[in-house]
Amino acid sequence: MTSATDSIVAKATPHPALVALTIGAIGVVFGDIGTSPLYAFREALNLTAKDGLDPGEILGVLSLAIWSLILVVTVKYVIFLMRADNQGEGGVLALTALARRALGKRSLIALVLGAAGASLFYGDALITPALSVLSAVEGLKTIPGLGDVFSDSVILGVTIVILVALFFIQSRGTASVSALFGPVCIVWFLAIGALGLWHITDEPSILRVISPHYGAIFLATHGVTGLFVLGAVFLTVTGAEALTADMGHFGVLPIRIGWFVLVFPCLILNYLGQGAYALSALEAAAAAGKPFVNQDWFFLMAPEGLRPWLIGLAMMATVIASQAVITGAYSLTQQAIQLGLLPRLRIRQTSATQAGQIYLPSINWLLLVGVLVLVIQFRTSSAMAAAYGIAVTGTMVVTTLLAYIVVRHRWNWGRPLALAVILPFLTLDLIFFGANILRVIEGGWVPLVVAAVIGLVIYTWNRGRGIVRAFELRQSVPLADLAAALAKRPPERVEGTAVFLTANPDSAPGALLHNLKHNKVLHEKNLICSIRTADRPSVEQDERAEIRPVDANFTIIVLTYGFMESPDVPRDLGLEAVSHKKSLNPAKTSYFIGRNTIKPAADQGMPLWQDRIFMFLQRNASDPTDFLKIPPGKVLELGEQVTV
Repeated sequence: MTSATDSIVAKATPHPALVALTIGAIGVVFGDIGTSPLYAFREALNLTAKDGLDPGEILGVLSLAIWSLILVVTVKYVIFLMRADNQGEGGVLALTALARRALGKRSLIALVLGAAGASLFYGDALITPALSVLSAVEGLKTIPGLGDVFSDSVILGVTIVILVALFFIQSRGTASVSALFGPVCIVWFLAIGALGLWHITDEPSILRVISPHYGAIFLATHGVTGLFVLGAVFLTVTGAEALTADMGHFGVLPIRIGWFVLVFPCLILNYLGQGAYALSALEAAAAAGKPFVNQDWFFLMAPEGLRPWLIGLAMMATVIASQAVITGAYSLTQQAIQLGLLPRLRIRQTSATQAGQIYLPSINWLLLVGVLVLVIQFRTSSAMAAAYGIAVTGTMVVTTLLAYIVVRHRWNWGRPLALAVILPFLTLDLIFFGANILRVIEGGWVPLVVAAVIGLVIYTWNRGRGIVRAFELRQSVPLADLAAALAKRPPERVEGTAVFLTANPDSAPGALLHNLKHNKVLHEKNLICSIRTADRPSVEQDERAEIRPVDANFTIIVLTYGFMESPDVPRDLGLEAVSHKKSLNPAKTSYFIGRNTIKPAADQGMPLWQDRIFMFLQRNASDPTDFLKIPPGKVLELGEQVTV
């Protein structure tokens, strides 16, 4: 089925467009996993090098790394999970939307899993820029004669400057420089692949690690240490989630072509080269009677004359990888807002031609603060590496559980078949997650704390909104009843159109009731407008609006948007008016929004401390007029006090 789909896409996609999409995917999708060779093999080897190393340990670690790439990335993500898309979109929240649609009324479990996956992603988004850029800058210490110049403090300072500059340019957008991402990453992968191939020729016997029994023997003979090493080996596959998360931008086929043709072979060659170089260094140390020391194998593989160029290329590659994660955090937040998991935040388009180019100031600055705290706290990439795996493995466990719901309830697979396919993936994920949990004290607590904070925000926001909705429901009056009452006793009429925004279009909006109660007037035309978010990334324009006339005074309009779209109420109401040959004069249109005042109470609703969090979130949420693209001068807000 997958190959048939790819064949159809290949025939439908012009060759130049397919090439361009593949180059773009290489620059965005594979940045994170492509920079893992900077630290992954070194860190995995470091955990077993404390009591000395033997050739079997190098071979075992290398075999585990290679088979992690094969099983986790190639088999699970590239071959299987990339089939589970939501109209082309992937990622944990797109999968959540699919699972919720499949479960119907039982969708709470899918929503909880999606919230957990999103929470863990933010931990990943904090650590990736800090770890990748710091590991690249640390390469400066390997330049002969400059080791003393580039002390730990200087390395830290250079890293901070690069990261601050990266986050400060986000508000200007990256459309002008994103065209360079693909070519730079292609050069990066070719360079690391060539370096690996060069050193494989020095120790061709390293190719035997392709047999998985070396990894199995290592785990069987190293006990708890083997699990710690397995947690570090997982660093080789960090960034695998991006393969599905970015499907909507590039398509399945370009990502698969980029992986199989360039990225996967170059990663395998580089890891084999690092292993061959470490093996030859171990043999040389044994022959000279000197102790063997684990080193920065990635940079030391390069000839001294080329090393500064490799370091510069590594810095560019890690900045690109960081950019991809930052952009991913923006997209995930936009999806979470549309799905109701997070409060509205200010979203700015940074490109007139590319809808995916967005900027969220609050997320940007929170990420920058978190990244700087991590860099200053951990100071070295080795110290930070322990914090990385838990966030990624946790997200992978969530993704696999959601995939089971999709294949079982949406693809209608039988339980035996669904378990036969998903259980091996889940077992692998849980093994990696368990191995990383062992490193909680070393730094693994960081993403767990971040995920817990985000999870608390999501839970508090949704519970608070539920209390407010319940209050509004108790106070509500059926719109049909109100319309009938007003038809019998019409109030004073005023010229123009009133648009009342509400979550429940079948009930009279609170703003309408307050307007009638206090102003005692009714506009000539009254539109009861409700915004819905579909469980798919986008909605066609002809499916945007559902129009339901109530009587001569009221018309219900339900506008539906995909979870990747930004609502624009004035534009879409205007389009609907034109399509139905009605007039909607912007100059004579007023928008009414219900805005209730939240009052905390210790004896009802949520605990008092949670009330405070909800009130903070509501106060700092983006103005609905800004979020819905409504001109501020056209809005009236009416409401009352609600106790939470």
